[in-house]
Amino acid sequence: MFLEDGTRFEGVGFGARTRLVGEVVFTTGMVGYPESLTDPSYRGQILTFTYPLLGNYGVPDPGARDRWGLPLHLESPHVQVRGLIVRGLTDPSHWAQQRRLESWLEEEGVPGVAGVDTRRLTQHLRSAGVLRGIIDVQEGEEPLRSNEQYARQLRDAPRYDAEPLVEEVSPASPVVLGERGWPLVAVLDCGVKASIVRNLLDRQLAVARLPFDATVPEQLDGRRVRGLLVGNGPGDPATLSLTIDELRRPSTRSLPTLGICLGHQLLALSRGATTFKLKFGHRGQNKTVCFPDGSALIVSENHGYAVDPSTLAGTGLKAWATNPDDGTLEGMRDGHGRLLALQGHPEGHPGPQEAGFVFDRFAEKVRRSAS
Repeated sequence: MFLEDGTRFEGVGFGARTRLVGEVVFTTGMVGYPESLTDPSYRGQILTFTYPLLGNYGVPDPGARDRWGLPLHLESPHVQVRGLIVRGLTDPSHWAQQRRLESWLEEEGVPGVAGVDTRRLTQHLRSAGVLRGIIDVQEGEEPLRSNEQYARQLRDAPRYDAEPLVEEVSPASPVVLGERGWPLVAVLDCGVKASIVRNLLDRQLAVARLPFDATVPEQLDGRRVRGLLVGNGPGDPATLSLTIDELRRPSTRSLPTLGICLGHQLLALSRGATTFKLKFGHRGQNKTVCFPDGSALIVSENHGYAVDPSTLAGTGLKAWATNPDDGTLEGMRDGHGRLLALQGHPEGHPGPQEAGFVFDRFAEKVRRSAS
């Protein structure tokens, strides 16, 4: 792998034999690699696992679906990362495994490199900040390319924030799930995880997954829309001007609303706050969130952008939670009780589910709106 600052890491290739450009990031998660690799928020990125041994429980059946047609074990139907960097691979041993990590990546056209000093790579990214890079898994005895060749390819490739990543993971048309008698929630789908949708369905809320640039209708499929969820997704939130404009529209703004991850950022932008890019992001399953009453939760996170809390003044939004490590904004709500937003992932797949009460609060507001 070659980074845009000239740093080069070499290892043993696995997965697809190909060469791809992506933003190189790291996650501190120790488990849950099938969920992480299929998380649409990682679209366009080369993912490094700090945990030194991957593949030990293989990959569950990628084709398994629940009663709603959602992936049963994964967060989307396909691997979303551009590449995977690991310290080591091991033989899998698990009763539910269907294939090895290496063969799964090969089927999905995703390259991986093992044998990399991921501790050194992570320290480098923490010091230099997130960098673009090239992951190159070559065929047979093909000679290694020079740093100059890699640098040229990086210069010619589009930057991460210029790629239409959300368009690639958003549905092309509305998809409605759930029983007809349940209150209907619209989801502006910028790449929402399957487990977020499942959490709504588990609370007997029907879900209308809409394209990211759609207008939220007052009625759909013969039912009135009673709530709005804006979930996770890839890329820079400030580039999603159509989604931000829709969140400003009075009828959309009046709905009980839950924002998660990218949705948290988009809701802030729609009210007049600003976002910024973190030096190396928050990615892992052990992130602490602190609340004003002194309580704290551990949540799963995957984001490279954050809301600037100093810009909330005059937006009608108030800080609800913060990250004790760097002081970044982790949650916000409005004064009317209609909007609740969390930067972390309350569904916790992979990771802890301590913040699952956020879905309960949202479901209660939706039902109150429908009564």
